[in-house]
Amino acid sequence: MLSWILKKLGNRKHDTPTQNQPADFENNSLGTDLDETIRRIQQRLGSSSDLIVRKFKLGTSPSPAAAVYIDNLADKKTVNETVMTSLMDGVEELAQIQSARQEHKFEIIYERVLKIGEASEISDWNALIMSLLSGETVLIIDGCGKAIGCGTKGGDTRGVEEPTSQVAIRGPKDGFNESLGTNIALIRRRIKNPDLRIDSMKIGKATQTNTAIMYIQGKADEAVVREVKKRFGEAQIEAILESGYLEKLLEDKAPTFFPTVYNTERPDAVSMNLLDGRVAIFVDGTPFVLIVPTIFFQFFHTTEDRYNRNDIRVFLRVLRYVGFIISILLPSLYVAAVTYHQDLIPTTLLIHIAASREGVPFPALVEAILLEFSFEVLREAGIRMPRAVGQAVSIVGALVLGQAAVQAGIISPAMLIVVSITGIASFATPSYNLAIAARLIRLLFLLLAAAFGFFGLVVAFIVLTAHLSSLRSLGVPYLSPFAPYRPAVQHKPDPRAKG
Repeated sequence: MLSWILKKLGNRKHDTPTQNQPADFENNSLGTDLDETIRRIQQRLGSSSDLIVRKFKLGTSPSPAAAVYIDNLADKKTVNETVMTSLMDGVEELAQIQSARQEHKFEIIYERVLKIGEASEISDWNALIMSLLSGETVLIIDGCGKAIGCGTKGGDTRGVEEPTSQVAIRGPKDGFNESLGTNIALIRRRIKNPDLRIDSMKIGKATQTNTAIMYIQGKADEAVVREVKKRFGEAQIEAILESGYLEKLLEDKAPTFFPTVYNTERPDAVSMNLLDGRVAIFVDGTPFVLIVPTIFFQFFHTTEDRYNRNDIRVFLRVLRYVGFIISILLPSLYVAAVTYHQDLIPTTLLIHIAASREGVPFPALVEAILLEFSFEVLREAGIRMPRAVGQAVSIVGALVLGQAAVQAGIISPAMLIVVSITGIASFATPSYNLAIAARLIRLLFLLLAAAFGFFGLVVAFIVLTAHLSSLRSLGVPYLSPFAPYRPAVQHKPDPRAKG
């Protein structure tokens, strides 16, 4: 009993506010003492060197105040010319502060003095710290239990430039950047529709990343919008540094190589998808915007298709589909034909292939794997190396290594041609994510062709088609509108109906 009483007394002792801890610390409310509030802000942010605290007097009155912001997150020009100037000039409204009661000072400054478009009241510590970390300037007035968050977000950002990952011959040349506000404005300029909706939220326990869900009300499926908000609201994730983090949340649990979420850095592509009834997800700090729901055939479409005539559009899309099929099947078909089905090859061509492979010590499967591995290494090296030398190294490396391997008798010239055509065809796929999936599936097809010939390829192709038919993107079939096939119900007229 005595130990229980001592424990209770100890808890009450810790609950009692000390000189260094104000009484309103536990309930998360702001204090009224200016110096104590500034001290708590510095303590919470670890006395960071980029935390700027500017104390001043309100006009000609002796009322002290302070403007707090984080350097390089807030726009210094806006802070100096808008916030500080309106608060320090000796205007008539500021003169009323000296004679006003303590509880009226805040209203006078917020409603009549502060000359800035975006301002909000802050009444708790969490909102105050988040406003500072978001680039706002927090105005603290002595004697008031509230603060004012001024919209002074700024800092250095990359300008609107041409997209690098999705190059278009015809069409707009502007692309998204790392600023969420700029990206949303690029869509607003294209779609001047009052039904365009933007729902904002913060995701990530540590980063509190600003995220925006954009859709056109009346065109987008409300079930899809609710599902996106539900998944983001239930997300238990520590940090969001790029839209790829959210892409994992939007994908279904079914294991697959194929991407079920489309990403782009082109504003015109996002605008087209919004007009088609899809939902766009913007993430602060990345130029890549996510589009849901996604179907398989969407990855073969480009923004240029809508700018060209129908005949040109159909021709280009057929080329992409053929290139995708070649990138998956060509090495497997060659290995299966050379290994098991020589009777399907024309006699003259078969003689040349046999003559070229006469001194090669490896089977066709090993040749294909060696060449594929070398090609992938060169491709990755060309991407990661500096632009000035990356393309030259990849091209020269492919030519030198290929020619040297043929002369050394390690691989045959026919296999080099097959792998080269496959690599070129893989670049015809507009989507980088789908091209990676094709490279992985090509390896599986290659192993099955070497083990079972054409029979293994047929089985693999059937399994692949069934797998694609089973995929969903937020409830939408991946192969729609072709699969699953749902015949339209024809309503026959009732013969008993009159008229």
